[in-house]
Amino acid sequence: MTVQRPNPRLNEDLLFKAAPGGPPRYSHLSHKPVQYLTIADRGGAVIGYVWANDEDDAAGWVVRKAGGDEAFNKGARWARRLHDAKARGIVPTAALAEMIQESDPTKSSHVVPGSLTEAPNADAVRRLANPT
Repeated sequence: MTVQRPNPRLNEDLLFKAAPGGPPRYSHLSHKPVQYLTIADRGGAVIGYVWANDEDDAAGWVVRKAGGDEAFNKGARWARRLHDAKARGIVPTAALAEMIQESDPTKSSHVVPGSLTEAPNADAVRRLANPT
């Protein structure tokens, strides 16, 4: 009987090194007060929230899971707008202001007029979107 020995390369420790680069992103964490916008679909159903805090250079999109795949898919537009704003060097709350100005209710999703609100932190917005 021949014993098959494992290839020694399969037993070596792998060394992972962080590579610099990648697109700039806002932090997804803030325990400080945040401003947020309510985002609705063309029919007026809330699909999620966009939040921001300048002090932590943080912003994010939170989808309402109750909205299903459609809300998730429509939310990609709002996440992309945050990524684009960061790439242009815009502070998070200025990105929200742009979203308000450029919102169009004829699109598949839009900012609910007058919805700019403050929450104690990003987690509060997450709980608002998806209460347990």
